Amino acid sequence: MKMRIETTTKLNQIPEHIYKQHKGFREWNFVTSKRDHQTILQILIDGRDTDAVDIEGNPLPTLVYLAREKRPQYHHHFKAGAMNALIRISSKISNGPIILNVDCDMYSNNSESIKYSLCVFMDEEKGDEFGYVQFPQNFDNLTKNDIYGCSFRVIQKLEVHGLDANGGPLFIGTGCFHRREALCGKKYEKNFRFDLKKLNNTKVNERASLLEETCKVLASCTFEHNTTWGKEMGLIYGFPAEDIVTGLSVQCRGWKSMFLDPERDGFLGVAPITLLQLLVQHKRWTEGHLQVFLSKYCPLLYGYKKIPLKLRLAYCAYNLWAANCLATLYYVVVPCLCLLKGITLFPKISSPWVLSFAYVAFSHHAYSLGEFLWCGGTFLGWCNDQRMWLFKRTTSYLFASFETILKLLGYSQLAFVITTKVADEDVSKRYDQEMIEFGVASPMFDILATLAILNLLGSFGAIKKVTMHADKGFKVLDQFGLQILLCLVLVTINLPVYQALFFRMDKGKMPSSVTYKSIIFALLACTLAVY
Repeated sequence: MKMRIETTTKLNQIPEHIYKQHKGFREWNFVTSKRDHQTILQILIDGRDTDAVDIEGNPLPTLVYLAREKRPQYHHHFKAGAMNALIRISSKISNGPIILNVDCDMYSNNSESIKYSLCVFMDEEKGDEFGYVQFPQNFDNLTKNDIYGCSFRVIQKLEVHGLDANGGPLFIGTGCFHRREALCGKKYEKNFRFDLKKLNNTKVNERASLLEETCKVLASCTFEHNTTWGKEMGLIYGFPAEDIVTGLSVQCRGWKSMFLDPERDGFLGVAPITLLQLLVQHKRWTEGHLQVFLSKYCPLLYGYKKIPLKLRLAYCAYNLWAANCLATLYYVVVPCLCLLKGITLFPKISSPWVLSFAYVAFSHHAYSLGEFLWCGGTFLGWCNDQRMWLFKRTTSYLFASFETILKLLGYSQLAFVITTKVADEDVSKRYDQEMIEFGVASPMFDILATLAILNLLGSFGAIKKVTMHADKGFKVLDQFGLQILLCLVLVTINLPVYQALFFRMDKGKMPSSVTYKSIIFALLACTLAVY
């Protein structure tokens, strides 16, 4: 099996001798487009068959291949539509009371995770209250210092655990065990009792070939018409972050959730290995969150009298990530331009009011560093994490906010952007060496480079004012000390950007077009600020 998977991955297609063995694969010969085809369904392994055993004689579970029907004139609702089709098909074939969903780029790393989850669902005192059990989203390809800050170390080790006391964590779309009834729209009732043995005694007597034909209608384009699928049943439609709104709706029906983080990671996936992959991924996530907040599913309103206020506020903290772009852009752009113009924004260094700014800045970053180290990170990892938060807030969050506004005004359509995780050998090598990968032109890189050069020019201007006028140097430092310090901090954070713009010669450097545009934009902004 390992060889089959490796061969298929290397060829980027199913080997011909395996292709011919299964009629489900052969049906693709009559398909002209992957966006226009009939339902393709085949039961590859029938768990009811006594001959379905492995080489050691152990019984194998039922394995089904499904490609739901897609037609150009019908919206297929992306991942949410695929999940709902799988829920319906599985209810007919196996009807297991517990459903595990895992993204295609993730795999099980702990065989005990199923047992851990069942211990929650089958707990005699509280188990009947839980609608889903969420495992953290961990990755197996992170570098030592997590160059792109993908681990969500503090969020998953501290923040999400705290939600267990307030109703439970968010559903994050992968690594989650669902109670089928909760996911299919059932409301929690106090007298509800979960009898796993009784549910597992449900037998399906139809032959596999007959099941294949009768189940195909469940994955057709028209099956959901005039039903509550995508509204009250299954995953909710209409949002890039269908997982968040689905978890919220489950909790608002009275179910609780639980976060499990065993010592050995339950599931592992593949983290982005280029900066653009990361920024595009976070744009989709934060855009989906903001759309939820601005819709009828806003946690503050939709969850009113359904879930605790603390849980509603916890949802809002993530829903409003995109809005952070406004404050961040202010601190990145305005102090620098005001410094060039000679406008003071902060108290003088000699003023006692400067102590309040110093206290807030120092205590916040010291606490943040302490949390990060306590959660198993490194100092360089924390620095990378701070850098990525700045990059995401000034690009991903900004674009997510604009896209959401345009969608609300009717100028943009819902889209689901899949994050590409495949890269060539050179990119992988630079990633292992913890070099940030730019490589291609992107509007996001235009913004990053422009802001980096803008603060570099602001720092040069400040240094010139201090050194060129020796008699006024101390006065300038006293008056603009905090603004100069802020610019220098931003320059330090952006050191990898300067290297990519001016010094690197590999293919991961910043494209020349981005370099020229950013220099022009930064000089134009400085000129307008000064004059």
